[in-house]
Amino acid sequence: MEFGKVGQPSQDPRWRMVNATMRQHGNRSQALIETLHTVQETFGYLDEDALRYVASSLRVPFSRVFGVATFYHFFSLKPQGRHACIVCLGTACYIKGVPKIIAALKERYGVGPGETTPDGELSVLSARCLGACGLAPVAAVDSEIAAKLTPEAAIQRVEEVMSNAVH
Repeated sequence: MEFGKVGQPSQDPRWRMVNATMRQHGNRSQALIETLHTVQETFGYLDEDALRYVASSLRVPFSRVFGVATFYHFFSLKPQGRHACIVCLGTACYIKGVPKIIAALKERYGVGPGETTPDGELSVLSARCLGACGLAPVAAVDSEIAAKLTPEAAIQRVEEVMSNAVH
């Protein structure tokens, strides 16, 4: 299989960290997830140019890189908001009211799962399971689990986190 060489997406010095990660792993395909983690940590998300560059550098088909980037919850293909509310879509959470929580977030902030408010303050995300089924329904608000949520409690928790943040 022939791979066309794709150049570094920009002259941004942060690419040095990504290149170093690939070099540490011998620029081999086994470095894919580690490299994607480095791109995500360095730039905040994975855009198409970054995915193409990683694919080219590691000699991995773009379809594989894209598949990995979209399979794992940690990776994001869009810039994320300053704050995140990750709503659990697991069976227990779904049965105990997550659809109402999602509807309340959508009504209050105008965004649903996978979207970020226009001001970049909040991203509403979803996860297949957050592993807190006994506390359902749950959401992780800026990485802290909020348990036994009601729609009102979810909004209140997001508001608290956003108002306590230092701008």
